Amino acid sequence: MAENYQPEITFSRLGDEAGAPFYDAVEAAAFPDHILRYRNQRWAEAVGLGDLTADQWINHFGRFQPLPDNLQNPLAIRYHGHQFRSYNPDIGDGRGFLFAQLRDGPKDKGGRLLDLGTKGSGKTPYSRFGDGRLTLKGGVREVLATEMLEALGVYTSKTFSLIETGEALQRNDEPSPTRSAVMVRLSHSHVRFGAFQRLAFEQNPEAVAELVEYCIAHFYPDIDEEGASARAVAFFGRVVERTVRLAGQWMAAGFVHGVLNTDNMNVTGESFDYGPWRFAPTADPGFTAAYFDQTGLYAFGRQAEAAAWNLAQFGGALSLIADTDALTEQLQTYGALYEAAMADAYFARLGLKRTGDEDFAVVGDLLRWMTETGAPYQQVFFDWFCGAASTARADASPAAELYAQDKFQAIRETLTDYDADRPERLSHPYFAQGKPCGMLIDEVEAIWAPIAEHDDWSLFEAKLEAIAQMRNAYDFEASRFGALPQ
Repeated sequence: MAENYQPEITFSRLGDEAGAPFYDAVEAAAFPDHILRYRNQRWAEAVGLGDLTADQWINHFGRFQPLPDNLQNPLAIRYHGHQFRSYNPDIGDGRGFLFAQLRDGPKDKGGRLLDLGTKGSGKTPYSRFGDGRLTLKGGVREVLATEMLEALGVYTSKTFSLIETGEALQRNDEPSPTRSAVMVRLSHSHVRFGAFQRLAFEQNPEAVAELVEYCIAHFYPDIDEEGASARAVAFFGRVVERTVRLAGQWMAAGFVHGVLNTDNMNVTGESFDYGPWRFAPTADPGFTAAYFDQTGLYAFGRQAEAAAWNLAQFGGALSLIADTDALTEQLQTYGALYEAAMADAYFARLGLKRTGDEDFAVVGDLLRWMTETGAPYQQVFFDWFCGAASTARADASPAAELYAQDKFQAIRETLTDYDADRPERLSHPYFAQGKPCGMLIDEVEAIWAPIAEHDDWSLFEAKLEAIAQMRNAYDFEASRFGALPQ
């Protein structure tokens, strides 16, 4: 292990000796094969695991041998959740577990507590009728989603490892048998809204308070209110702020998560768990990612509403120990916070400096124009990055005819009036190309096809290189959001 490897064993200290009511100790599945398909070396180095050999990597993230001085048994986290707004008390970590906890630096120097969690690592007490496995295609899709979102400035979990496991899986939503994999993700929190919902469902206020204190200690240590109710209210307020920020970032990225259930949202406002995600080709508020989302509940334009609804359920769980009126007051800040979050996220994508409250109106005007014209979503933000400094680029764009229309001229004037934020970024070779790096569903399928048919990973690898170039060009991590939140 590198010198900066900072192990932690914190979540396992919750509950009784067996982990109740927070988790169950479980064992990973034994897989017939272990073929490394993706290793996030950049993030491995950040957490002190970059010097693992190939065999060590497989042993830890394919066979799940414990990391030194870390959890000795994986923990399947207990939670409930609203799934498409119907409460389900029969869920939990059904094909994943918390494998390890570590820091990205010394605690006394601001090192953050991070979790390594799995997907496809075998059955747990919450697998129900599932096999606890992950398809290789699902793993590939999650790598693409997290890499793309990180590059676009969205606070997201990081796909850490993807290992093909040599099993043939049966699935109803893709050709079967299909190949299997086990994935490890790095995130800032494994604690979902649904963990609190389960404890409230079980009428266990002591456990709710214990989990609140765990989250405050590790994610919001500056909360200094006294008393269980006041501390829970302050904690809820922070989660509202983080969740609002995430909703704005999803929108600015043109991203549709697809399944915004309460068990798919966590207490640090971090996007994670990518199933039927998609990027919207245009600013269509009704665009959905999941074929089974027949009513458009989680459509592109309804994601902020979904996040607010989920926060209300989370607040309801906290009401077991906190003042309901105070919780409601925190939730009522959502609207104003969302306007600010949208302005922050969209101005970051445009490479422009914010000036004031009117910035949200600018975002609204731009989105209305994009919706009316069907302008290609990623192209617009690529063409107008840094405003006036990109006028010549925009006039040579594949979308130049749209920018020449009369209805765009007021928006053009507004965008070019703002000061650019670090316009030197435009010197990156990424901005010399005619089109941005995108990730529409047809390309995702095109990347998967040669893997499925010929075990040809060249398109996948080329796409990751293109995303890395975009990430370096935009440099959103260094400017606004941080690789993981402070």
